[in-house]
Amino acid sequence: MLSNEVAAILNENKLATVLVGLFSVVGALFIANKTLSFLNLLVDLYVRSGKSLQQFGAGKGAWAVITGASDGIGKEFAYQLAAAKFNILLISRTRSKLEILANEIEGKYGVQTQVYAMDFTKGDLQDYEKLKEVISRLDIGVLINNVATNHEIPTPFIMESEELINNIVEVNIAGTLRITKMVVYVMAAKHRGLILNIGSFAGYVPTPYLSVYSGSKAFLSTWSQALGAELKPKGITVQNVNTYFVVTGMSKIRRSNFLTPYPKPFVRAVLSKIGVPCGSEYPYTSAAYPSHGLANWLIANTFSWSWWEARNLESHIDIRKRALRKREREAAAAKSQ
Repeated sequence: MLSNEVAAILNENKLATVLVGLFSVVGALFIANKTLSFLNLLVDLYVRSGKSLQQFGAGKGAWAVITGASDGIGKEFAYQLAAAKFNILLISRTRSKLEILANEIEGKYGVQTQVYAMDFTKGDLQDYEKLKEVISRLDIGVLINNVATNHEIPTPFIMESEELINNIVEVNIAGTLRITKMVVYVMAAKHRGLILNIGSFAGYVPTPYLSVYSGSKAFLSTWSQALGAELKPKGITVQNVNTYFVVTGMSKIRRSNFLTPYPKPFVRAVLSKIGVPCGSEYPYTSAAYPSHGLANWLIANTFSWSWWEARNLESHIDIRKRALRKREREAAAAKSQ
């Protein structure tokens, strides 16, 4: 009887030892995997070089098409791609801004420029047909899908205006699809091209109170991955640029900080990391700016998605409250004048 009890205790001890050993191995593998993933991130951000712009026609007479080109990120892409010796087609709403930028680029970089003014919110098919004629005559090497519109302030979906919802869908989704399709025809004929879609962390982590914008950027992310797989055999590189805040008019941020660069270093990072994931776990996607890559990796490798979404909700409720108080102050000031 005693020997049976001793045998049972020994078996229990053996089982406990096996389980402890198993959990130790699993834990060690988990830690090793995370460590290797983080080291790979650092190599991507600070060591690896992306594809050369020469692969896409830089200095060989090719053109770069840039939407939302008159300000912010789009304007900086125009400068840096012109410096790389691409001819530049600038597309945005305000012709006067485009013409000033085009003259500056021609004088500074000695490349050709063209401008095309259109309001993407209108979704005017005649505008697109005329643009298609322009694009069909050019050797397009690069397309920067940068044009986008956002909510004025964080707003619950049920309270958002129909006009703003339609504008976001028309600009961020429909306009991007139409321009990309006409450019792909030209690129495929040359069997080379680069399509950069300027995405957002709002499309990476669902963002309450910016639900329509968040959904449009989530579409851009998934579409970029599907399109990238389709176009790779045709020699065309597609990359969704997962972007946190940048100092621009749309972000309403005026000062740079660790997570929020000015457009110049942001664009420089994007163009230097073509084809390099930089923290993104999705194919055909990059978080090229160093702090954005670090943030992307932390989101993917720390807390749950529901935790991050809850933090987004808290943050945007607070931003909405502050924005509404600012509007009230401005309205009161206007009445007192």
